[in-house]
Amino acid sequence: MPHHQTRIQGLPVSGIAEEFGTPLFVYDAQSIGDDYRRLRDGLRPSVDIFYSLKANPNISVSACLRSLGAGAEVSSEAELFTALRAGFAPEDIIFLGPGKTARELAACVRAGIRAVVCESFGELRRLDRVAALSDRAARVPVMLRVNPPVPTSGSGLAMGGKPRQFGMDADLLRGSRAELASLRHLRVTGIHAYLGTRFLRHEDVVHNTRAVLAVAGRLSEDLGIPLGTVDFGGGIGVAYFEHEKDPDLGALVDGINDAVDDFARTHPGCRFILEAGRHLTAASGTYVVRVLDVKESMGETFVVADGGTNHHMAAVGVGSFVRRNFPLGVLDHRGEPSTMRCTVTGPLCTPADVLAKNVTLAAVRPGDLLGVGRSGAYGPSASPGRFLSHGYPAEVLVHDGKAHLVRRRDTLDDLLDPQTLVEL
Repeated sequence: MPHHQTRIQGLPVSGIAEEFGTPLFVYDAQSIGDDYRRLRDGLRPSVDIFYSLKANPNISVSACLRSLGAGAEVSSEAELFTALRAGFAPEDIIFLGPGKTARELAACVRAGIRAVVCESFGELRRLDRVAALSDRAARVPVMLRVNPPVPTSGSGLAMGGKPRQFGMDADLLRGSRAELASLRHLRVTGIHAYLGTRFLRHEDVVHNTRAVLAVAGRLSEDLGIPLGTVDFGGGIGVAYFEHEKDPDLGALVDGINDAVDDFARTHPGCRFILEAGRHLTAASGTYVVRVLDVKESMGETFVVADGGTNHHMAAVGVGSFVRRNFPLGVLDHRGEPSTMRCTVTGPLCTPADVLAKNVTLAAVRPGDLLGVGRSGAYGPSASPGRFLSHGYPAEVLVHDGKAHLVRRRDTLDDLLDPQTLVEL
């Protein structure tokens, strides 16, 4: 029977696995570029796309998006320095998160980033004190993260419209003109809101965008602050599971453009930020594992691989109380039909280590390679990589037809050197 090899930019994944070992994540830079350009080419020039590093903070993946023209949205000191080392200009970086340390605030001030997105009055006061101690001549630019009173539209993960640790309630902000004016070392440059993530219906993204713009417009009037920028988040999802469909990107872009055009009539010169993470990297990634064993238990077939949920916790079932499977297939099979009903697990000593439950694959044998698709977002960095001391996997970026190792896998020294053996 003929062999069917999965290839990325012409390179057989089997060859990549042979060179770099398994388990590993493989990212396709061409896929990242295609997804970015589809979004960028349709949006108004006044809408900047900022890559959310939390989706995949690999420095080469980040640099790939920087080279395409994206800005960076970061949420930790390490992400800030990753973005800077990846080549993002400070004026193309924003920093957000509900719990910023004094060290992180000071790093933002020193770097001179586009804006610190402040999420409470206490944080504004802390940043004002940090800014006062710096040698900056100009005020530090900040955006106010607002928790709007409007509920999130859509079935994605909601992050606004209810009591949240994120941002400041719009009603509280409206009465804060005097407090904002007392911050001598800060300059409010805009409003930020993020209503949720993994929205699959374009109507929901457009509705949420309009809702954020409306709140931003009212706050600008109430507080007497200019709107240099409105960051309306994004939350554009990707389809992972059976019966899901990717958003209609053409309709989504048209809807955002209409909302932006309407807002710009009364706020000329305002710039906008669309945050995108998962949408830009998820489709580019494949989690590649090698089959160690195929076994029967009480009438069921189990395929045991050398990597599992320790590297890919999202594959347990993102945003779902019911177990659902990411796309998974045999990467180098012999042309056999898909007739093998099985459950695919990792090597961990826990029953929760299941990559796919009750899936039908072509006949699988020890040594075969399996690939979990759409794995370019929330992979290693969102997984318990050192659970049972297996360590983090390798990461490879395929760029211009060449495979580059962009993160080596953990070694035993990586796992043991940070520890101290106490003399007992």
